[in-house]
Amino acid sequence: MALKERAHLEPLLVNGAYGIYAAGLFPCLLAGGILADRFGGRPIVIAGTIVSALGNLGLAFSHSAAALLSGRFVVGLGVGLVVSAGTAWAARLRGAQGATLAGIFLTSGFALGPIFSGIFAYAQSRIWELYAVKFALSLLAIVVSLVIGDTPHHAVTQGPDGPAPAPAAAPAQRSSTKALATALPVAVWVFASITTAVVGLAARVAHYFPTGVFMPGIAAVLGFGTALVLQALGRRFDWGPRAGVIGALCSATVLAIAGFAGTNPTLAAFVAATIALGAAYGLCLRDGLLDVDTYAPLHARGRVLGIYYVGTYIGFALPPLLQWLEPLAGPTVPLLVLAALALTSAVVRFTQIKTGYLSRA
Repeated sequence: MALKERAHLEPLLVNGAYGIYAAGLFPCLLAGGILADRFGGRPIVIAGTIVSALGNLGLAFSHSAAALLSGRFVVGLGVGLVVSAGTAWAARLRGAQGATLAGIFLTSGFALGPIFSGIFAYAQSRIWELYAVKFALSLLAIVVSLVIGDTPHHAVTQGPDGPAPAPAAAPAQRSSTKALATALPVAVWVFASITTAVVGLAARVAHYFPTGVFMPGIAAVLGFGTALVLQALGRRFDWGPRAGVIGALCSATVLAIAGFAGTNPTLAAFVAATIALGAAYGLCLRDGLLDVDTYAPLHARGRVLGIYYVGTYIGFALPPLLQWLEPLAGPTVPLLVLAALALTSAVVRFTQIKTGYLSRA
């Protein structure tokens, strides 16, 4: 929003920056997980942070269309390495608690981005200053990664001392296929939900204010704030897999309502929808991470996490897709189709639980 207003960029280009960010993420989410299985998480996290820092440094110097798209792509490459390898690192250190804590930190990062972007824009700061701050924070993250301990990485083998220890609640049989079959139905509604609020719905209510630069930040506070509360509560009270069903149902309900509301929702509808979409994001992210931690083989946890995160980040392609479809199908039909798909995911997960295929007891 800040770039659109301050650098006079077309809305489709700004939304496209979200999509190309995801395009950079996808290969490195997979690569980061695979490399974490082979070399451990910390070195991959440090490498990804360096790549992301370089992308932000480039964006600080130029805001042209080519620079925006290429810079966001490079940032996506670095973040992809950090997300999958970092979650694998946290899960190896602390099991399920580490995996869910990684999700909480991921949510916190996404929450702070739009908020600080809005503050910088409102303060009439130069755009390069925002990217300079991101570059400095990347350097700080590298220092923290060097300080935090890392467990020795070794392959999981069936030697005389038995297999490597697994989390206490782990099932007797681990399978990458089962991990993905349970996690992916909720994965697709993680960022599909929150980007609908922060990008799509925020743009539809921006006309209520003299400047719209704060709207993504407001959406981030409402959506990610709700997600953080629910993730923390779920971690504290050990919510079961039905929370993922509720998350998918939240997404389905709000997408349907947003579709019928058209291009001019009320502020009250925006607030309620953003809170519900934040709930969908938080519940689906947490449950998917727990499914992976429960069922993924320990020697392949990183690559399974990478595939899971690819499923979540598909949602980043939603804003440019909806922008492209609106002149062809209107603002209602695409959202109703997405609502039907989210409802299908909820039914699939509910069926997995009822049949005993999915159980974390």
